[in-house]
Amino acid sequence: MSATVAPPVERRPQAPTPPAPSPSAPAVTRERLLSLDVFRGMTVAGMLLVNNPGSWASIYAPLEHAQWHGWTPTDLIFPFFLFIVGITTHLSLSTRRARGDDEGTIVRQILRRGALIFLFGLVLSAFPFFQWGSIPELADPTFLDRVVYRLDHLRILGVLQRIGIAYTGAALLTLRTSLKQQVAILAAILCGYWLAMTVIPVPDQGLPGAVLLDDPSTPLSAWLDRTILGENHLWIGGKTWDPEGLLSTVPAIGTVMLGLFAGRWIGQPRPFFERLAGLFAVGAIGMVLGLMWSWVFPINKNLWTSSYVVFTGGMACVALATCMWVIDGHKVRWWTTPFVIYGVNPMIAFLGSGLMARLIYSIIKVPYGGKEVSLQSAIYQALYASWLSPHNASLLFAVSFVLVWLGILTVLYRKNIVLKV
Repeated sequence: MSATVAPPVERRPQAPTPPAPSPSAPAVTRERLLSLDVFRGMTVAGMLLVNNPGSWASIYAPLEHAQWHGWTPTDLIFPFFLFIVGITTHLSLSTRRARGDDEGTIVRQILRRGALIFLFGLVLSAFPFFQWGSIPELADPTFLDRVVYRLDHLRILGVLQRIGIAYTGAALLTLRTSLKQQVAILAAILCGYWLAMTVIPVPDQGLPGAVLLDDPSTPLSAWLDRTILGENHLWIGGKTWDPEGLLSTVPAIGTVMLGLFAGRWIGQPRPFFERLAGLFAVGAIGMVLGLMWSWVFPINKNLWTSSYVVFTGGMACVALATCMWVIDGHKVRWWTTPFVIYGVNPMIAFLGSGLMARLIYSIIKVPYGGKEVSLQSAIYQALYASWLSPHNASLLFAVSFVLVWLGILTVLYRKNIVLKV
């Protein structure tokens, strides 16, 4: 295993070489879309920014997730990343077919990548592989007790696990199917999930899901997570439900499929600005349809509702088209380098920053102000909170975290070290 990830990530994706133009048609040249790396890099940097504030009690509203129904800019980051996973998946699979890989080889590669991404997420959840701090009902736990407790309370699903599952599902569902079949599959996923979440009675409630969507612990998805995974293996912040749970991962496959459709469109042998106009138009339609669907199935990131899939897919089309218009259409590229650096090494950025955050926020303790606090808290209090207002201090710490990782990734970029799965 060498060092580029997020499911198939092509460092400089290219559209397929178009057929030779007729004398009356303008030639469509083979292109390199820098905007794809930039768009991916912006989502990864955004993920680090919102995941690592100086204080969770002092966050500007746009950098927080919606409390339940609704959305904020922060709620766009994860679906944007899955959307770009879909685009690069299409480009990667097209490249493999063009060089003569058979279907069996491609399927094995898809399964291998998906499994490795899932495994990386599981390792990140388990780190540091023992329980630090106190353990309920054990006054003096041994190291073995701490290891066993950690395994017994390991969160099975998470962000990387969802990426691995959604990538694998979308890639396999679109590998041997036509565009019409893929559209039908996507419609079945989104409408089927809508009906399941609103019509099926939730067993421990005895009521149809439509009247239970306002409470995080009562929808069908939460019941399935508790029943199949067990409460010990859910997100600690939810306790009775998981925002990356089993059932809500199904419509996340739809988000990747929307990215695959976008990748297919981007790779068409059409004039650049025609493809750009198509992305803008479809994006606008998607946003409107998602908002309309939310009247009966609210936009909700934690439930990954069907309206959320359509709305954020539309937003992703518009955001990507804007990047393409600025970067590849008008060649305004002076600002892109930091995002390219993030974009070509997303897995190292996500894994490394996650491990660092676990260490400095929870595990490493230092004396500060007469008591023992986390290393992050000591740094935050000494360098930021001591002279800034709480919200500004928290934001500047998060920005500093992003810049630290930009420095690390820059070194790797210059040495051409890119993690590939």
